[in-house]
Amino acid sequence: MIIYNVTSNIEESIEQEWLNWMKETHIPEVMKTHMFVSAKMTKVLVKEEMGGVTYSVQYTCESIAKLDEYQKIYAPELKSEYEKKYRGKYVAFRTLLEVIQEF
Repeated sequence: MIIYNVTSNIEESIEQEWLNWMKETHIPEVMKTHMFVSAKMTKVLVKEEMGGVTYSVQYTCESIAKLDEYQKIYAPELKSEYEKKYRGKYVAFRTLLEVIQEF
């Protein structure tokens, strides 16, 4: 299994709006692609020096091939929508993780 982790630091002034949009619109749209088997949203509890509030969304997929398909077919439009809505109010980075074993 592969975890596609998207960590976003957002301005505090838009936190509730962003959370609602992520839960009600963005994450459901990502999941509708059927490229991921699950998604989990977490809040980072450590305060960032740069300010803002940090969240992580972890999308789990079956293989790198599925992730590649997502990134080629679906990600450009979904990222564009995200950027249009929150341009200048967030920073994000993505990390790929391979699940070695669950305990």
